[in-house]
Amino acid sequence: MEYLDFELPIKELEEQLTKCVIIGEESDVDVTQTCKKIEKKLLETRKEIYKNLTSWQRVQLSRHPNRPYTLDYINALCGDTFLELHGDRNVADDKAMIGGLGKINDQSFMFIGQQKGYNTKTRQYRNFGMANPEGYRKALRLMKSAEKFNVPVVCFIDTPGAYAGIEAEERGQGEAIARNILEMTRLKVPIIVVIIGEGASGGALGIGVGDKVLMLENTWYSVISPESCSSILWRSWEFKEQAADALKLTAPDMKKMKIVDEIVKEPIGGAHSDRENTFEAVKSKIFEHFQELEKLSPKDLVNKRMDKYASMGVFNG
Repeated sequence: MEYLDFELPIKELEEQLTKCVIIGEESDVDVTQTCKKIEKKLLETRKEIYKNLTSWQRVQLSRHPNRPYTLDYINALCGDTFLELHGDRNVADDKAMIGGLGKINDQSFMFIGQQKGYNTKTRQYRNFGMANPEGYRKALRLMKSAEKFNVPVVCFIDTPGAYAGIEAEERGQGEAIARNILEMTRLKVPIIVVIIGEGASGGALGIGVGDKVLMLENTWYSVISPESCSSILWRSWEFKEQAADALKLTAPDMKKMKIVDEIVKEPIGGAHSDRENTFEAVKSKIFEHFQELEKLSPKDLVNKRMDKYASMGVFNG
């Protein structure tokens, strides 16, 4: 188990509890009451820490190395029904963007999402979850296929941003993202978007237009990362915590500004601390919103989606 800097009090108490249990097992000393006191203190400390998280601490949790990624969610939701589809039929198969067909409760969905790696080798293989233009074009190809066969679309967002290398720009990164945004606004099937980790800039927006946009509790969604914002405004990364507060990038901020539709609660300690309950919560929310959206005609679906995004940012002075 890896701990973030603000989780160190939890680490210390867990170590004390482990030592207490070992002493009880290896000696005749009754440590039951001592262990219970430590367990109580541990529970109180966990609740206190996670109840008062700052914006920057939520950013840290969204990047936790043990946090579940897109494929973890898909495998948990679909089991062996998931069939991954590859390639944009033009340049290559982008490993940072995955997609394919799968079933939840016998209902087929087209799943699309950014995938990060679990170690150095897989992070390089997945390009750290930063998609190239061919990744966004693959996503669009799959969405168009879903529309053709009347299959709803589910997008999982977890990216530090679209890949900003020169080769990506040469192949039209900006155009690929803009094309996806345009096409998603008028796609004639339900689109449910779930932000499961980092939601950075155009990299997130390229698969982020949806009838329902859900956000896990300890995730963030913003035009720029706190570090990059800090480096632009203060010429240093040292002010990333102030930048995180100023950017209003947390789930409650996004809900208040009506950028997202619903916040999905995470277990105490974050999604990685209780994966099964997190997967179940996401699964139930996806299906709940799908049942609501499937009642709408394609025309009403598109009109409501257009109205939703057109109303964002309107200011009544």
